[in-house]
Amino acid sequence: MHVSIRDATLQAGGFESIRQGLTALGISAVELSVGRDYQVTAVVPTPGRPTLPIETDDDVEELRRHLEDAGVTVPAFLLSNDFGREDLDREIAWVTRVVEAAGALQIPVVRIDALMRLPAAPPDPGQAREAHLERFATAVRRILDATPDAPVDLGIENHGVQGNDPAFLEGLLDRAADPRLGLTLDTGNFYWSGLPLVEVYEVLARFAPQTRHTHVKNIGYPPSERDRRREPGWRYEDFVCPLEEGDIDLLRVRDLLRDAGYDHDLCLEDESLGRFRPEERQAVLRRDVEYLQRLVGS
Repeated sequence: MHVSIRDATLQAGGFESIRQGLTALGISAVELSVGRDYQVTAVVPTPGRPTLPIETDDDVEELRRHLEDAGVTVPAFLLSNDFGREDLDREIAWVTRVVEAAGALQIPVVRIDALMRLPAAPPDPGQAREAHLERFATAVRRILDATPDAPVDLGIENHGVQGNDPAFLEGLLDRAADPRLGLTLDTGNFYWSGLPLVEVYEVLARFAPQTRHTHVKNIGYPPSERDRRREPGWRYEDFVCPLEEGDIDLLRVRDLLRDAGYDHDLCLEDESLGRFRPEERQAVLRRDVEYLQRLVGS
């Protein structure tokens, strides 16, 4: 395993550029978000070019050189897709192109989102769930079928209420069954969703074998709240915290992943930075990185 960080987390830490942040934190791997305009944040921005495209083969080659010159690796692209959009063909074309670009850049994972906003979802919850499952699975199968030679996995993040429903995730993995389909396992989101802490470990263990990529965060709830069910997102902004201070034993989570054969990155996504003054945030991230380095090194 190795340590990486989200581009958005570096930006929230107040670093002037991705490379400056990576250098300050002593790591060299960053997850890059890709917009629907096919733009990614430049690792070393230049005047007038804060982003770089990946839409064409020439664009991809330019980004490859850019990353190589900066000494930076990208363990995953991140997409905030929505397979509930009316123009599903366009959404699938975007994700497919990003998978192709990832393959050309030897980026092994593209994170996809389980969130969906169907324009005309059935009012019955059971029918709505079925519609979501079928539409998502169909979209994923089309993407995988269109990129058979790409050495790139799709990682569905357990994100949002629907994406943190273990039955929904299992339904997706079953319907679109493919060795290239798994999870971007977020260590904090099942806890965010309202599960008691003991159940969080059970669910993490269940999905560890399907994990292709991670987002690592932690939450520190009051003792009275840890072992009971809560509303999804209950006071998250108040209790999200630096990695080492939360309730989730990340050493235990690392062991679950390691025992399942996971040997990819632990991607730092500390969403507690807003609780700290701007001048404190980089120190928080340094402590987070040092903690993760101890985890991967032990």
